[in-house]
Amino acid sequence: MPFAQWSDDLARPMLSILVLLGVYLSYLVLSPFLVALTWAAIFAILFHRPQTALSAMMGPNRAAVLTTLIVGITIVAPALLLLTALAREAPQVSEYLKQSSQTAPRQIEQIWGAIRTNSPVAVPADPTDFLTSAAQRGLAFLAPRAGAFLADVFAILGTLVAMLFALFFMLRDGDGMVRHLRDLLPFPENERDRLMSDTRDLVVASVGAGLIVAGAQGCIGGIAFWLVGIAAPVFWGVVIAFASLMPVVGAALVWAPAGIWLLLSGAIGRGALLLIVGAFGISMADNVLRPLLLSGRTSMSGMVVFFGLLGGAAAFGFIGLVIGPIILVTTVRFLGALLHPNLPNEPAAARSSDS
Repeated sequence: MPFAQWSDDLARPMLSILVLLGVYLSYLVLSPFLVALTWAAIFAILFHRPQTALSAMMGPNRAAVLTTLIVGITIVAPALLLLTALAREAPQVSEYLKQSSQTAPRQIEQIWGAIRTNSPVAVPADPTDFLTSAAQRGLAFLAPRAGAFLADVFAILGTLVAMLFALFFMLRDGDGMVRHLRDLLPFPENERDRLMSDTRDLVVASVGAGLIVAGAQGCIGGIAFWLVGIAAPVFWGVVIAFASLMPVVGAALVWAPAGIWLLLSGAIGRGALLLIVGAFGISMADNVLRPLLLSGRTSMSGMVVFFGLLGGAAAFGFIGLVIGPIILVTTVRFLGALLHPNLPNEPAAARSSDS
């Protein structure tokens, strides 16, 4: 075998090895910023049209700066408003908790007595001893982790800064990035455009569905808190709406402790009502509304979208609610192209033969 032919036969495998090595090393370099880059891409898709309109008036650089500032304000402003509302409503909520706590000790003693009677192990006679011991253990558990919590806060701020920095370039150079990504896809041109369009629609729909679900859960929660007589129901509705954006726990982080507190305070009926509405109204709104809002955005079934949402949230956190269904839809499209490489070309061939 001539040396030149032998070199050509080795060139392709060597190139594949170098590409895989480069992808792995690139992952190591970018892995600390994957969340920031993913959020930047999501916001770049959401604000693409405003960026395009502003670019026509003031140029791509100034438009990207202005749009990035708008995104930053959109993220920070709700958190500041929530903190302001919390400070304003705190006295009213504190007074309500103070009044409710007057009947709580009697209920706690009754419940504690029932626990002592039915418990197979020794239980302290005074519930405060148990609570004090639990509090001390909790403090001992949290104390060494205070530094980690502070580090997480700074990490969130760093992620926000990195996201906004990446967003500026994605907005300014987004069209070129999209064209380059489209050229890398292993599909015919019409399939590339379809996949890019489906991905864009899913991103927009996922974010829109999240906001709609948060609003619905906040409204249901606010009404439920008003019905059971909890002070500041509008405030708690807003808190529930924000909590619903958190993965796994979601709005239950607010309504479950409130319902348990009502039970301990002696308001058995109101506490049970809040827990029932929370379980079958507030939390179920997410499981029902989100798949319905997303299933019409893709040819995938509602079941695939549903498990894409749950699995994405479990694997990637909050951002998984957006990228989970996208990963499943894109993977199915890739598998279809791998198993049926000529299928996308058949309709075009049929149309050309008919003409």
